[in-house]
Amino acid sequence: MAMGKLFLSSISSGIVTQEELQWVAINQLNFSRCEQAAALRLGQLVDSGQIQLGCRI
Repeated sequence: MAMGKLFLSSISSGIVTQEELQWVAINQLNFSRCEQAAALRLGQLVDSGQIQLGCRI
């Protein structure tokens, strides 16, 4: 999984799963600057309610 792919799929669906957030937390030390920025933006979108924590069917 790549941070960019995760970010784009979360933006398009409006949903991020708990497993995906766990993956971000575990791998954040290995992210490039661009990936760090995407992770921060994803967190901001979750905090603001624009992306929901849920599951994909």
